[in-house]
Amino acid sequence: MCEGSGLLADFVVGTGERPHVPDAVSTALTETMDGACAVWAHKLAHRRGDMYRPLRHGTPYPADAVAVCGRGGAHRAPELSCTCGFHALSSPWPSMPMPPGLARLDVLLSGRVLAFEWPAGGVLFRAERQTVVRARESEPLPVPPDDPGGRLVRRRRDLPRGSGPVRLRVPPEQPVAVQVSDDAGYCYVGAGSLTRSFALV
Repeated sequence: MCEGSGLLADFVVGTGERPHVPDAVSTALTETMDGACAVWAHKLAHRRGDMYRPLRHGTPYPADAVAVCGRGGAHRAPELSCTCGFHALSSPWPSMPMPPGLARLDVLLSGRVLAFEWPAGGVLFRAERQTVVRARESEPLPVPPDDPGGRLVRRRRDLPRGSGPVRLRVPPEQPVAVQVSDDAGYCYVGAGSLTRSFALV
């Protein structure tokens, strides 16, 4: 389980009000297209069709879900004295090859959010609700070298499709509640080796 070393903030997002949080946390706050404030974060997970599963086993969850304590606690997730809630980090993992089936997730966190110092740098979040915005299973292809013939390329007058900012919105429907024992995944990839973390699956 990825664990933080100290509580930085305990706040609620998903409304139009921006919470008062330390600078380390506020850099991860984003505004959705309908004016709500949410947390933009990153994690690793196994992709199984349209479901995602934490690296350390755990219950698969859909792209939009509310966490229920996976340790049997009779409390609402996330709880400070527990490890429940959806885990994610403020910074993405550095680019490196990933084994098949592992996805890098960009997620939108809302509801109650706990923010902790993460020893490897950045902030570890545990959240009540998680919406997967983007899942990437492989790195983009490298940029090809310049044309050896030296021919110039014309610049496009319009922007390519999908090149603008991500238009974020927390879905208005109430998502499914999932009993999940989640993990951001980064501590397993960084702590041992990538191979060992996959032997746990």
